[in-house]
Amino acid sequence: MIYLKLFWEFLKIGLFAVGGGMATLPFLQRLSESTGWYPQSLITDMIAISESTPGPIGINMATYVGCNVAGFFGGVVATLGEILPSIVIVVLISKSLDRFRSSTLVGDAFYGLRPAVTGLIAAAGISVIQTSVLHFELYRQSGLLSDLVDVRKIVLFVVAFIAIKKLKLHPICYIAASAVIGVVLGF
Repeated sequence: MIYLKLFWEFLKIGLFAVGGGMATLPFLQRLSESTGWYPQSLITDMIAISESTPGPIGINMATYVGCNVAGFFGGVVATLGEILPSIVIVVLISKSLDRFRSSTLVGDAFYGLRPAVTGLIAAAGISVIQTSVLHFELYRQSGLLSDLVDVRKIVLFVVAFIAIKKLKLHPICYIAASAVIGVVLGF
C-alpha cells in the first residue's frame, strides 16, 4: 500500500510542478505536512543532496523521499511517479507538435505559465530561507531577536555568494567547501 501511495503522491507532484525541480518544493512541503514521511527541516538537506548529485533536482528528491520511506523499491516507485506525467506529456506533444507549432493559443498558454512558475520558485526560495536561516520557534520561546536569525548561516551565504561572483570556480568546489564548513561548525 505504501508503494501505491508513494506513486500517487509523486505522480501528482510530477504533473503539477511545472518549471523544474525547485518548483516541486512547495509540493514536497505539503507532502511532508500531510503524510509525516519526513520533517520540514529535512527539505533543505534534500535540496543539498539533490543539487550535488547528478540528475534533475525533482527526480533526485523523489528518489530520496521514496528510499527514506520504503527503501530501494520506494525510491524506484516515487521516481516513476514523478517522471510519468512528463513522459506522457512529451509523447503526446511530440505526436502533434507540427499542428501546434505556430498556434498562438499554445504560445499564450506557455507565456501565461511563466508567472505561476516564478511564483512557485519564489515560494520555494522563501521557504528554504525560513527553514535554513530563520528560527521562529526559538524566537517565540525567547523573544530575543538574536534567536530569530542564524548569523553564522547568513555569513556563510554572503561569503559563498561573493566567492561565486569573484572566483568563478566550478560549483562542486562551493558545495564541497560548504559541506566541510557545515560539518566543522555544526550547522
